[in-house]
Amino acid sequence: MTRFGYTLMTEQSGPKDLVRYAAAAESAGFDFEVSSDHYSPWLAAQGHAPNAWTTLGAVAHATERVELFTYVTCPTMRYHPAIVAQQAATLQILADGRFTLGLGTGENLNEHVVGKGWPTIARRQDMLREAIQIIRELFTGEVVDWRGEYFQIDSARLWDLPETPVAIAAAVSGERSVEAFAQLADHLIAVQPNRELVDAWHDARRATGLPGDVRVIGQIPICWDPHRDAAVARAHEQFRWFAGGWAVNADLPTTAGFAGATQFVRPEDTAESIPCGPDLDAIVKSVSSYWKAGFTDIALVQVGDEGQDRFLQEAAGPLLEKLRSAAA
Repeated sequence: MTRFGYTLMTEQSGPKDLVRYAAAAESAGFDFEVSSDHYSPWLAAQGHAPNAWTTLGAVAHATERVELFTYVTCPTMRYHPAIVAQQAATLQILADGRFTLGLGTGENLNEHVVGKGWPTIARRQDMLREAIQIIRELFTGEVVDWRGEYFQIDSARLWDLPETPVAIAAAVSGERSVEAFAQLADHLIAVQPNRELVDAWHDARRATGLPGDVRVIGQIPICWDPHRDAAVARAHEQFRWFAGGWAVNADLPTTAGFAGATQFVRPEDTAESIPCGPDLDAIVKSVSSYWKAGFTDIALVQVGDEGQDRFLQEAAGPLLEKLRSAAA
């Protein structure tokens, strides 16, 4: 059965609103919730970037049923992997076993703030691989000493460990990242409905004797609104950065850079990549490409803070019914 999730998008809402939306999304019937982990919004118009881990701690207490994910945390620059391991273990305790740690190679937008430059994608993947190994070691509860290519750990131990081990999901985009992370992570995160990538992940795991059919978690932006013109305008103002694709999005360092890079993106261009307006069937059609590509979990991003309450109150329930019926 395909599971459908709600995105707590830290770039477009403040922390108290995000906690309130999380509770409302659970009441509306979503199966899980994912949180972005940003130091900066993509565009100044979005206007927010609260700390994801503090917010998720509050969300864990404001909800009872939904699974929670980071989508995704970069454990290599802004956070040291030892700190990510501690945060994840603590959140798993607060969430009573509902948390999955989603990890990725990060974006320059968020990671450059600590003044360590911005490595190439090959180096970022190597750093992530080492970080996951360290996090796994710390999850054992043993004292860890580590001297690696990128990180050093001196007599570190997690003193509060959850009863339910923290699963790790890794964000991948191509053959090299599949090869790097299929054996290290439990689940797959991908940003495009690419069946070949999903199959490659399963095959890489089976080739080493690991379970092949694991969770595949994707995400898609939508902009529901009773008025299509309002939805298109909001999507363009808040989400035109999405048009650049992840090869570009990972490398630009500032909101000004994203504003400049997308200055010629028109509202109609945004509407071509993001379903906008009241038509729930159009949203279902866009989302269907993910379950057809083998995704087991699909998180929706309702674009913009404005209208979030109305989406959760009026559209989320009927949309979930249509999605589950179509995916059955």
